[in-house]
Amino acid sequence: MSALLSLSATTKAAYFSQQPRDQVVVSGQSVTLPCVIVGYSGMVQWTKDGLALGGERDLPGWTRYSLMGDPPSGEHSLLIDSAELADDAVYECQATQAGLRSHRAKLTVQVPPSDPVVEGGPVVRLKAHTPHNLTCRASGAKPAAEITWYRDGEVMESAIYSKSLMEDGKRETAVSMLPIIPEDSDSGRTYTCRVLNPAAPAGRQTSITINVQHPPSVTLSVQPQTVTEGAKVLFICSASANPEITGYRWSKGGVPISEANGDSLEVTVDYSYFTDPVSCEVSNSVGSTNVSTLVDVQFGPRLLSEPKPMTVDTGMDAAFTCAWTGNPPLTLAWTKQGSSVVLSNGNTLQLKAVTQEDAGTYTCKAIVPRIGVAERDVTLTVNGPPIITAEAAQHAVKHSKGKLECRVGSSPPPDKIVSKPLIYVETVASDHGVLSTLVLSETLAQDFQMRYNCTAWNRFGTGTALVTLKEQGSHQHKRLTSLQKAAPQPKTAHSSSFGFLEHLFQHSSLFWGFCVSLDCSWPEQISVFLSLFLQSPCWTRSFKQQTVSVLLQAFPTS
Repeated sequence: MSALLSLSATTKAAYFSQQPRDQVVVSGQSVTLPCVIVGYSGMVQWTKDGLALGGERDLPGWTRYSLMGDPPSGEHSLLIDSAELADDAVYECQATQAGLRSHRAKLTVQVPPSDPVVEGGPVVRLKAHTPHNLTCRASGAKPAAEITWYRDGEVMESAIYSKSLMEDGKRETAVSMLPIIPEDSDSGRTYTCRVLNPAAPAGRQTSITINVQHPPSVTLSVQPQTVTEGAKVLFICSASANPEITGYRWSKGGVPISEANGDSLEVTVDYSYFTDPVSCEVSNSVGSTNVSTLVDVQFGPRLLSEPKPMTVDTGMDAAFTCAWTGNPPLTLAWTKQGSSVVLSNGNTLQLKAVTQEDAGTYTCKAIVPRIGVAERDVTLTVNGPPIITAEAAQHAVKHSKGKLECRVGSSPPPDKIVSKPLIYVETVASDHGVLSTLVLSETLAQDFQMRYNCTAWNRFGTGTALVTLKEQGSHQHKRLTSLQKAAPQPKTAHSSSFGFLEHLFQHSSLFWGFCVSLDCSWPEQISVFLSLFLQSPCWTRSFKQQTVSVLLQAFPTS
C-alpha cells in the first residue's frame, strides 16, 4: 500500500523538461530528438508516425535508432544515425506509466538532387536556324532542385521551369527547358545546367557542348564571267557543311549533267548558257543546297519568233512581228526592200490602210553591236485591181516572128489568158507576177498599124495597158494606104471574135485585145453571145458591166 502511494506521488510530479521539436536534417547526417522527463523513472518509448518503436534502450529492429542519455536523470533522447528519407516522419516521446506525451516533432529529411542530366549530352547535335529546347532534369531531390542555365558562363534567363512529385510522395523531379535557335556560329558553345537545394547548397552541374549542323553553304562562281560563244568557262562550287559533304550534283536548265560529280565543271558555252542557268547542288546528311548562275555569253542575233507573210485587201491594216535575242542588247530595224527608210524599231511593224504600193518584201533586221547582224524577210501581198505594166512601144521585124509583152503584177492573179483568134498567147507565172506574151507568127504591114491592149481583171476591178508595135530597123513607119486590105475577112473575123469571146467569158480573167483605126462592126454572133451572156445568172452585174466596157474598148462599134 505504501509502494502504490509512492508511485502515485512520483507520477504526479513527472514533467518534460525537454521535448522534441521540429527539425530538418540532410540525408546522411545524424540527428537527436531530445526528451528529458523530470520526476519519472518508469518506461519511456518513442513513436514514429504513431508507430511505437519499443521500450528498450537499443530499440531492436531499428538498427540506426537508439535512446541516448542517463535514464535515472530522465534522459531519453532519440538518436537517428545517418538519416534517410524513410526517417522523414512525426515523432513523439511518451512516458507511458505517467501518461505523458511530448509535443509532436516533425523531422524533415532533405535529399540533395541527383546529378543533372541534359538530354542528348554531352554533345547535343542541333540543326541551324531550327528552334530547340535544351532540357535539363534533376530528380530525387527534397525539396525540388532549383535549376539555372549558363551559356559560356553567362546566365540565361529564358528557361521554363516545372516540377513533379515522385512516386514516393516526398521527393520531386525538376525540369528546366531552355529555348534556343542555334546559329552556325553557336557550334562549339558550352551550356551548363546547375542545380541546388538546401541539401546541396554548393550545387551540382552538368555541361554539354552543342554541335550546330547545317546544310551546305554554297557559293557558285564562273571564270571568266563574260565570254563569247565557243569559249571555255570553269564553274567552281565552293561549299562548307556540318556534317561533311556527301555529294555534288550539276544541272543546266534543270537537266542533270550526269558526267559532272565534283566541285568544279568546265564546259564550252553557247548562247543557251545566257538563259539556262547552271546549278550546283551540294548535299550532306542534314539537307542540300542548290545555287545557280548564268554566264554572260555574248552572241549574235538569234530568232525567237519569225514574221509570217500576210495577204490583205486594199484599205485594210497589216502587221508583222518578229522577235530576236542577243547579247549585248540588240537593236531592231524594219525596212522595205528597195528603200533604206526605217519604218519601225520595235518587234512589230504596223501598216495602216495599205495600198497596192505597200505590197512587197519587208525586212526585220537585228543588230548586236560588235557581234553580228541577222535579218528575216517577209512578204506583204495586197489584193486589189490588176496592175499591168508594159512598154508602150515594142518592136518587131516585118515578115518575121513578133511578140508583145505585158506583166500583171497584182493579187489575186488572173485565172487564164486567151488569145485573139490565130494569135498565140504565152503566159508564164513567176514571183513577180504573170508575164503574158502575144506571139505573131509573121508580122505584116497592118500589124504595125494596130493598137493592142492588155487587159486583166479580178474581183477588185480591171486594168489595161495599151501597146503599139513598131517596125524594127525603119526610121519611120509607113501607114497602109488601104486599111481594108489589112482587116480580116468579115466571116473569119466574126467567127474568130466569137471564139475569143467564148473563151474569154468561160475561162479567163485576162486577155489581149486589139483595135484598128477602121470601123469594126458587131457581128451577129457577138450580139447573140452577149445576149446570152447578159442573161446568164452565173455572172455578177458588176462583172458584166466591166466586160462590156472592155469589149467596147477592144472592138469599137460604128
